[in-house]
Amino acid sequence: MRLSSLLLFSAIVVCALSALVNSEVEGIPEDKLLVVTVATKETDGYRRFLRTAKHFNYTVKVLGRDQKWKGGDYMSAPGGGQKVRLLKEGLKEMKDDDQIILFIDSYDVVFASGPKELLKKFQQTKHRVVFSSETLIWPDRHLEDKYPHVREGNRFLGSGGFIGYLPNIKELVANWTGDDGDSDQLFFTKIYTDQSKRKSINITLDNKCRLFQNLHGALDDVVLKFEDSQVRVRNVLYDTLPVIVHGNGPTKLQINYLGNYIPNTWTFESGCTVCHEDLRSLTALQENEYPLVVIGIFIQQPTPFVTVFFERLLKLQHPKNKIKLFIFNKEAHHQRQVRSFLKDYGSLYENVTVIEPEEEMDGAASRNLGLDLCRRDQDCDYFFSLDIEVVLKNKDTLKILIEQNLPIVAPMITRAGRLWSNFWGALSGDGYYARSEDYVDIVQGRRVGVWNVPYVSNVYLVKGGLLRRELKDYELFSSSDPDMAFCHNIRNKGIFMYVTNMHTFGRILSTENYQTGHLHNDLWQIFENPLDWEERYIHENYTRIMKDKLIESPCPDVYWFPVFSTVACNHMIEEMEHYGKWSGGGNVDNRITGGYENVPTIDIHMIQINFEKEWQKFLVEYAVPITEKMFPGYYTKAHFELAFVVRYKPDEQPSLRPHHDASTFTVNIALNQVDLDYQGGGCRFLRYDCSIQAPRKGWALLHPGRLTHYHEGLPTTAGVRYIAVSFVDP
Repeated sequence: MRLSSLLLFSAIVVCALSALVNSEVEGIPEDKLLVVTVATKETDGYRRFLRTAKHFNYTVKVLGRDQKWKGGDYMSAPGGGQKVRLLKEGLKEMKDDDQIILFIDSYDVVFASGPKELLKKFQQTKHRVVFSSETLIWPDRHLEDKYPHVREGNRFLGSGGFIGYLPNIKELVANWTGDDGDSDQLFFTKIYTDQSKRKSINITLDNKCRLFQNLHGALDDVVLKFEDSQVRVRNVLYDTLPVIVHGNGPTKLQINYLGNYIPNTWTFESGCTVCHEDLRSLTALQENEYPLVVIGIFIQQPTPFVTVFFERLLKLQHPKNKIKLFIFNKEAHHQRQVRSFLKDYGSLYENVTVIEPEEEMDGAASRNLGLDLCRRDQDCDYFFSLDIEVVLKNKDTLKILIEQNLPIVAPMITRAGRLWSNFWGALSGDGYYARSEDYVDIVQGRRVGVWNVPYVSNVYLVKGGLLRRELKDYELFSSSDPDMAFCHNIRNKGIFMYVTNMHTFGRILSTENYQTGHLHNDLWQIFENPLDWEERYIHENYTRIMKDKLIESPCPDVYWFPVFSTVACNHMIEEMEHYGKWSGGGNVDNRITGGYENVPTIDIHMIQINFEKEWQKFLVEYAVPITEKMFPGYYTKAHFELAFVVRYKPDEQPSLRPHHDASTFTVNIALNQVDLDYQGGGCRFLRYDCSIQAPRKGWALLHPGRLTHYHEGLPTTAGVRYIAVSFVDP
């Protein structure tokens, strides 16, 4: 008898467990879940919400479309009652008592997982309605004592997300009679803190953030979790993986940051998974079908390489008759370059507007005016803001940005050799720069994609339609800090700004320490902007010298190689002639130690034009490597006492008698072209009876200065010949 009773009890237990297991396996069918949200207008955040919902195949019903929002700005004050009213109205037409309603915000919400996980976690709560939870009480702190205590987890209700069965949700909102501007949070809080109502509706909170993660008050608890080609948000305090992430209150920038990764927007395995979605292709367009772009060029301080900037602007791949130029130039120093460019090429463009220094307009006003030119022009499709210090090397930049089809997008540019860039990954509490966790990886190219960021500057593309709709306000920039003000206004409108590092676009110049006291001030930029200096002034074949064996040896231990560009040669000559204080060519020379020159030339020393430090840097970077290659075992720091430009003229000083140089080795660079600029000239090494009679412009002769290489300068018979000479290691 006892045995049969035991067997009967065991059978009952097994059946009960089996039923429980089957119930958990079956769960709630996914088609019973309906996501309900309120969105009175389409914002970038709303579109992101829908994209994440589509990614996981959620069914979404949107309430309030095209209605005027009357729920207040409840980021800083209570509000949101309109959402409750719309939900109450929307539920009336729903009749299925088994329907599960997920009611959430949309502008600042992303899904991190799908309906199956959400419903399973909801089922495990064993309640009919589950609200999100928060660490902070809002909006009435006096209700704190009425909240039930919890052993572990968040104690307070968050109204931005809740899930429950349709009948219970209807009961939840049945007594709403408030105004649209009243607080939805306070309404739901009073229901939850009323024990009888809480029990009747069967409400609980998601205390440990298994379903919902509200970011406000919990930023230190939330990290990204990369695993198996998936990206989730992990709450490290409770070791949970929330299904829904809500950037409630003042955490919009943080949800934007997380949205760069979840759900699987960017992974270590696949990189950016959405960067090629919703593009606007220009490939098949005829020239007359291209969008019209207003390019705003802003010159606000003395800047190096302005001529090169305009050369690159000309190469930008976009039909010139589909470009209108707006040029703001605050610097009289650059009027010559601007006017020269417009004289030669201004007629190529659809239209040109120039604001010159005499108009005394400030930077913020000029930027507001530039945007407004596009705003008021119904044909303007884009405004491309471009600061003069931007080195835009990618000629397809404009095309790439347009094809991204984003409201505001910047090409990532950096300052050479530094972590400085034209975007910020995060903001500090007072709205200034803060470094996001991924900033260095993005800048250094270890993470490549299109990134939602809180701040861009220097170069970016704005949709013209955006200026005529969401950005109707004229003064988006203000004088105190124009870029900060602009980005602040953009963020406050709920408009997303992006930066892309999918391509290499260029860099930004350093304008610090830029002096304007010379004719060609860019020559002095070898320290501040070495890459730009090299591109401008070093021969295009210099980097191929070793690989392609371009070093020639016209005489024993004499090496000939390209080093200066044509521009460098021209600028050196023009700079010296502009300075104009050529020596007389006599033996007495107070510029040198001892005051006596044994073999004088008509010249100007580099030190006379304050160029000696730059010249030594040039020798170290571009002459020393060749020296050490061709004379193995000899190492030098390129110390020199004499470096100068010599001028040879038939009626002044046509030649130079045989001599040794006061150097271990000499670098002699031809600055102009034989047969074109002068006749004759050259150098003869007497010991070897070997002459170089057709020096190439921009090419350097490198040879020992003493003992073995006694040499002379051959006569210049017509024109004017210039050479740059350096006596290295005297």
